Order: sequence, then structure tokens, then C-alpha cells
Amino acid sequence: MGAKLRVLIVDDSAFFRNRISAALSQADDIEIVGIAADGSEAIERTRQLKPDVITMDVEMPIVDGISAVRKIMNEMPTRILMFSALTKEGARETLDALDAGAMDFLPKDMNNLGSGVEEANRQLLERVRAVGHSRVSSVRSMPGGYRPQVSRPSPSSQAWNGKGRRPELLAIGASTGGPVALRQVLSTLPRHYPLPVVVAVHMPGSFTGAYAERLNTVCSIRVKEAADRDRLTAGLCLVAPGGKQMQVERGPSSYQVRITDPLPGQIYHPSVDMMLSSVAESFKDKALGVIMTGMGADGLQGAKRLKQAGSGLWSQDQQSCVVYGMPQAVEKAGLSDRVLALDEIGPLLARIAQ
Repeated sequence: MGAKLRVLIVDDSAFFRNRISAALSQADDIEIVGIAADGSEAIERTRQLKPDVITMDVEMPIVDGISAVRKIMNEMPTRILMFSALTKEGARETLDALDAGAMDFLPKDMNNLGSGVEEANRQLLERVRAVGHSRVSSVRSMPGGYRPQVSRPSPSSQAWNGKGRRPELLAIGASTGGPVALRQVLSTLPRHYPLPVVVAVHMPGSFTGAYAERLNTVCSIRVKEAADRDRLTAGLCLVAPGGKQMQVERGPSSYQVRITDPLPGQIYHPSVDMMLSSVAESFKDKALGVIMTGMGADGLQGAKRLKQAGSGLWSQDQQSCVVYGMPQAVEKAGLSDRVLALDEIGPLLARIAQ
């Protein structure tokens, strides 16, 4: 076995520090190297201990979690997993922390992660490992918020799929690392973008509305959390609501989305597989799917159906992913028409408007 993942636990609640410690102590590949009770202590312990992963609470005295993340990411970039309340305000604070450079988040009430302590512990361990083995983010907090680094696409980048046909719908799926990566891509698209956009990213139901609102303030295109029977419109991005399933279908006069409750046994809601499968059925060979950073393989089955229908598929490359799970699954299956760095995806998609 290789070196253990060295974890610093940061929380002002002794109960929650003990709760995380008990879960992480079960793993042979994880070592708890320190504990901090506020953001100021977290910054100092990070300087001293140089942990591989920090679990960070948002609301703390002296220095809050968001300020601590900014300081740590500016001085000594470290992989940070946030814990936040499942409220709208908690969602906004978590999005601020992700903008500042945190990699991922979990709900503060870990009972929401699954049925029982064992499932909650399993998901916590899985998430700490995923963050711990990922590339350290180079995102820095800036006055006025996050600004993407845009590279100029090569002139040979006109092929949207194997047939070279321009798509009529853009469908994007992501998970771990997705909120920040999606923001970079969508903020590159021009105001009068000629395609409708649908997005499925693994987030709780209390987060997706705040996330869509945040995107709408920083993007030129319009962004909203999808509601049942919303019409697909050029220049509008519909974000699948957390805890629900979003599918695309042909409506009475145009294409629309259907929002439904998840069925028993469905792991992901929203599911990238379900969204892409419905796109394949509705749009046939007239869509472009993009699979971005994320843990697991959600999107693989939907990508297969999309390619069988004749549509195109792009995936994010390993070097620019926080977690190279979902893109790796489609690339290994030979489904990717193009494998692109994060800072290439947005500019190439923007060329559709030219």
C-alpha cells in the first residue's frame, strides 16, 4: 500500500470533529494528522502539517471557512472538502468556497448521504479519497469573483462529431469538480448563443437553484433551474434540479424538459445517463454531449445511446479534471470524438455562434 492520505479536520463543533474522525479512522489508507476548531487555526495547521486533504466547515468563529479557503489556496494550495448546511444560504456559502478553490462539498448533516451511519461513512471515505487523489486546483480567488483562463482553439476544431454536422442541442454532465468547471465553460458562451443547453450535475436539491442563480449572474447566456415542461430555447441553459430526474422530449410545439421524481434504486438524481439517453431519443444525431470532471461512471450508458443515434460526444481530459472518473469511462469505451482540456471546451463551443 502507498503512502496514506494525510487529513486535517477543521470544525468548531467537537461533536462533528469526533464524527468525522471516527469515520476516517476506519480506513487503513487515511491518517488524521491534525484537528482545528476555527479558520485561523486551520491556516496555521496547514502551514505546519502540509496535509493532503482538509475537511472544512463553512461557519466557524474568528475566521470563517470561506476566508480560510481563500488564504490557504493563495498561500499553499491544498485539496479541500467543504461541509455545509443543506439550506439556500448554505448553498451560497458553499459556492463561494468552491469559487475560492475548494474541490468538493458534502452536507453537514451526513444522515442525508444515505440510509444509516455506515452508508454515510462510506460516502465520506469515498469523497475524501477522490479529492485526495485528484489534481490540486490552481483556481485563485480574485476581486469580483472567478474569471476563467481562456485559450484560443485551433483552426482545425470545426468537427462537432464524426459527421461534421453542427448540433442543435448541447447537453453537459458533471459531478465532483463540476460546479466550478461548468461555470468556466458556460461563462465563455456568448449572449446570443444559437443552441439550447441542458446540464445535469450531481448536487443536492437545495443547491441547484442557488447554483443556477449564481451562473445567471456571471454568464452571458441565461441560466435557470429547470422546471417541468420548460421549453428548450436558444441561449437558455436549464440546470437539472437536484433530487429530481430531467429528461428531454418533443412537446406539442417544441422540445421541452420533463422533471420527475427518481425511481427507487436510482443512485444519481439528476442522472446524466437518463438525460443523455432522452437527448439521444429526441434529437437523434443533432446533439452534442460533453462529459466533464466527476467521480464514477454516470453518463456512460447515456453516451453510448447518444453515439448510437449519431450525435457527437466530447470529454474532458485527465490533466484538467478534479476527478477523472466520468470522462475516463466514456474515453475508455471509445466514445469520445474529442478529448479536451477544460480551457478548450468553452471557446470551442462558442465557435458554434460564429
